[in-house]
Amino acid sequence: MPSLKHEKLCLAPVVGVDEAGRGPLAGPVVAAAVILPAKGVPRGIDDSKKLPAAERARLHDRLRGCAQIGIGIVEAGEIDTLNIYWATMKAMTLAVEALGCAPGHVLVDGNRLPKWSHAATAIVSGDAISLSIAAASIVAKHTRDTIMLAHHEAHPQYGWITNKGYSAPEHLRALREHGPSPLHRRSFAPVAAFFREAESSPPHAIAGACG
Repeated sequence: MPSLKHEKLCLAPVVGVDEAGRGPLAGPVVAAAVILPAKGVPRGIDDSKKLPAAERARLHDRLRGCAQIGIGIVEAGEIDTLNIYWATMKAMTLAVEALGCAPGHVLVDGNRLPKWSHAATAIVSGDAISLSIAAASIVAKHTRDTIMLAHHEAHPQYGWITNKGYSAPEHLRALREHGPSPLHRRSFAPVAAFFREAESSPPHAIAGACG
């Protein structure tokens, strides 16, 4: 279980940062920055990947009521422009800026840090080690899932209500049948392959795609 071991070694306020949505074919990458309260931290905080959706939602709501939270969102079009690495770094930077206060130290999940002036430490598998990062992982994951559920209403054919934009079989099948939506990441392999095929196909073969 994650703990406050790393937080206790850092200058306050300590910010935990994590992201959700690096790998999907559609939708944004979302980062969360969380400053936990000195007292009253909700029980059950863990790596978001280990928690069922209902528990993530419960903990997200509890954290919203007791912690300082900043969110950074970078949409698919900008992911294609920047690439997913730099888009993730930008989302993390936006999340910390959204806190509206100067961090004493930032703990980031992973092995790379954004180019910022804050004192910071990258922790591999940090969402399983640091309580602040685990909290950020929950907020980022729940926030992105909520966004994808809203997008599902407009684009139900892709099955985002369950796959959240990842390359599940039903999502790949829908890509082949319907083509990509404006929310798809054109630089990601299965989507990029569609556009390469479209460029080499006669116009009537791709009519209606990308709508």
